[in-house]
Amino acid sequence: MRLAFVTDGVNQTLLYRETEEDEFAEVITTNFKQTLAPIFFEFDNGSVIYALSNLDRDKTAVVKYDLKEKKELEELFIHPDVDISGISYSKKRKVPTTISYTIDKLEREFLDDVTKNIFSKLESKIRNDELYITSSNKEEDKILVYAGNDRTRGKYFHYNVNTEELTELAELSPWLNSNYMAHMKPISYKSRDGLTIPGYLTLPLGVEAKNLPVIINPHGGPWARDRWGYNPEIQFLANRGYAVLQMNFRGSTGYGNKFWESSFKKWGQTMQDDVTDGVNWLIEKGIADPKRIAIYGGSYGGYATLQGIVREPDLYAAAVDYVGVSNLFTFLNTIPPYWEPYRKMLYEMVGDPATADSTMMRENSPVYNADKIKTPLFVAQGANDPRVSINESDQMVEALKNRGIIVEYMVKDNEGHGFGNEENRFDFYRAMEKFLAEHLGGRVYKETDN
Repeated sequence: MRLAFVTDGVNQTLLYRETEEDEFAEVITTNFKQTLAPIFFEFDNGSVIYALSNLDRDKTAVVKYDLKEKKELEELFIHPDVDISGISYSKKRKVPTTISYTIDKLEREFLDDVTKNIFSKLESKIRNDELYITSSNKEEDKILVYAGNDRTRGKYFHYNVNTEELTELAELSPWLNSNYMAHMKPISYKSRDGLTIPGYLTLPLGVEAKNLPVIINPHGGPWARDRWGYNPEIQFLANRGYAVLQMNFRGSTGYGNKFWESSFKKWGQTMQDDVTDGVNWLIEKGIADPKRIAIYGGSYGGYATLQGIVREPDLYAAAVDYVGVSNLFTFLNTIPPYWEPYRKMLYEMVGDPATADSTMMRENSPVYNADKIKTPLFVAQGANDPRVSINESDQMVEALKNRGIIVEYMVKDNEGHGFGNEENRFDFYRAMEKFLAEHLGGRVYKETDN
């Protein structure tokens, strides 16, 4: 054991010792905005690591770092637009093999001709899929491969490197017919202040991309990101006749620190503008019917749903808030015990209610702006949610009902942050498709449907 970490949940100290007889010594302490993530040791030098690092740079790069000298030795690879997500190696041949990152889809930079040749052969046999080598034997000549795309849950294959024989082992959810599934298309648009906002647009099958009913689907987190691939919820909505827009608004991860930090204390403000700008982009393109646009999201996406119908009361014909935040004060006051180490970090990222931030937080808490809402709303909440307390939904629903606004409210007593029980998911999606059909005119599944 040569490496260890000490953390308070926000700041992290990397410790190193050369042998087990030595005491651990501090190498570096980083805060939550900084990354120095060891991946593996250099094969012929036990004090040098390959690591992911954003120290003194905006985008996360692959570097070599000397633990003894406590300094970076070399930057191996950095992408100008996105963070690097990983670096792989051959245990047998003791060489680094690939560097991975995601722009619209997964991309690789090859460091090793053997590995490059293997992927080239695989890609010639399995087209239009994202490929992952999930495991191999010690000789690295028999490998397990996963291949997936936006219209299936994917397949597993066995590949013999020596004979180049590829054998299908299993298909995940083989009852899903890819011919009935919609394509997820990478897109991008400009925000009103000039940022490039990447995203994905899924169009329903068999109809022209013109004047369509649309679901705007901001992701949760908010410090996460949407990715290309099979998404059963998106396919469900597309099957009901809706175009679905997912956007990686500012604050989404994977696009560098500047893009991420531009979301700090901007909940419901420029972050929301990025969502609205995506709606307007669809309208300008002629894809969206301006009178048939809904917004739906969970967790932070639920907050963005509520804030969307506060700030743009005439833009959306319907809204679905799934376990979403409505009050920034009560959200921060009811964080679960296991989030307690992150409290100061959340104050920096969302707002500190004990400072001048309180004015901003009140202005951007949907519950205090219920008088601006006139959009029909469906709210779903788990009674035992530890992250977004049921009080978030209760107070929002009460504020709207007091004004006579249409609100459908589904509470499941045996659920937490999102519905995990199958019967509850059935109830939620049946209710949501009915609600959306009523306000946007999409299709509702009937038992007689094939």
